[in-house]
Amino acid sequence: GTWYWNRYPGARCDIESMQYSYQFSPELQQEWEWTERFAAQPEILAYMEHVAARFDLKRDIQFETRVESATFDDAAHEWVVETDAGQSVRARFFIMGVGCLSTAVTPHFEGYDDFEGEIYHTGHWPADGVDFAGKRVGVIGTGSSAVQAVPLIAQEAEHLYVFQRTPNYVVPAQNRPLEPDEVAAIKKDYDGFRARAKTRPTAFLFPFHTDSALDVTDEEREKRYEAQWKIGGLPFLGAFGDILTNIESNRTMAAFWRRKIREIVRDPKVADLLTPDEAFGCKRLCAGTGYYETYNRDNVTLVDVSKTGIERFTPTGLRAEGKDYALDAIVCATGFDAMTGSVTRMKIVGANGLAIQDKWHDGPHNYIGVAIAGFPNMFNIAGAGSPSVFATMVTCVEQHVEWIADCMGWMRDRGKTRIEAREDAEAEWVAEVNRAASGSLRSTCNSWYLGSNIPGKARVFMPYIGGFPTYVEKCDAVAAAGYEGFVTEA
Repeated sequence: GTWYWNRYPGARCDIESMQYSYQFSPELQQEWEWTERFAAQPEILAYMEHVAARFDLKRDIQFETRVESATFDDAAHEWVVETDAGQSVRARFFIMGVGCLSTAVTPHFEGYDDFEGEIYHTGHWPADGVDFAGKRVGVIGTGSSAVQAVPLIAQEAEHLYVFQRTPNYVVPAQNRPLEPDEVAAIKKDYDGFRARAKTRPTAFLFPFHTDSALDVTDEEREKRYEAQWKIGGLPFLGAFGDILTNIESNRTMAAFWRRKIREIVRDPKVADLLTPDEAFGCKRLCAGTGYYETYNRDNVTLVDVSKTGIERFTPTGLRAEGKDYALDAIVCATGFDAMTGSVTRMKIVGANGLAIQDKWHDGPHNYIGVAIAGFPNMFNIAGAGSPSVFATMVTCVEQHVEWIADCMGWMRDRGKTRIEAREDAEAEWVAEVNRAASGSLRSTCNSWYLGSNIPGKARVFMPYIGGFPTYVEKCDAVAAAGYEGFVTEA
């Protein structure tokens, strides 16, 4: 539901549209025409609706239904799924496709119900939009959603207050309309284009240099950074191969970034507040359009809430850092219970009465990101333990769907009705996920990658950062060896 619910102003993908799209149908790839380098939410939603209609998918989808519980029947080797409509459905397999960033979170603010104005969350935006004209608006948070929304809200609002706890690194997306010749060039060899992308750690094809930032002259380094800056978005990290593994190289990128921001933001004190103090890219890099320029507007105020935070909502606004702010509307850009939240908020009970909340109380233990010991015949698509958020999500989803479909076909052909990951195989994979994370600067700061935005959540690096090709090789090897690491029964 990502592109259904996230309708906030400026909502846009940070993966290029020609790559953030399905590969399973050559005809689909050829017929759909993307209009922008980075597609906006309405265009992505239209694409998904087109796909659903073209392949007659809605006949197999039940909308407006919430799964309340799923319980494994060990005797029948089936899952019993209960819905909020009172339905009880039995199925051989239970497949989770609930997304990494789909459970929106609003922190508990004292006095939340006292506020007499409008409250919105970027992850649950009204379909009809919101009119902020002439209103005093407060945006809480400065993550990716806020980075995209703030510039557009500022253009409407009488005054915009942005309440920031910790700043994020933002680079210009450099979004633009797609030129017909570049689209034609990709479509001429779409298969080759996709194949080359799958050799990259992110399954995303962009200019990526493997040399070290420390092995070139200052002049060469500056030139490289400037070139990647002009490309924009996440590809900025491709300037050198050791940006996310060597802190000294990382600091050269951060220094370039700081110079750029101080050229844009006129008030040095505001620029300082907007500058993170952690490694560049240890949180997900944000791609923005006019974000820093927005802080030069007379009707925009950046409020630092890093010391005491948002103290409470009041009937007329909110109080932060000992000061009251009068507001007509509050936008909570406060993020998601990432990677695991949409799974653990359901009542899922596996073999021997094991609840998923107990299984994952100290982190999302799983085998190759797709199966969980103690939960037979259950698969998880593009979640924790897989590249997911560190790769092109659509490519990751397709790889998982194909692997799961092949596994079910393998079982059917052999008369198998039950498959479950072994605990020792799961433990080995968890160790591999941790090993890969330990070599990356991404594991050195608090972020939703580690669940640090959710009070009480285990601090574990959840996605697999070892690269898409390495991950696919492991998955393929497991299948080729007769689903090594799994136990199957007839």
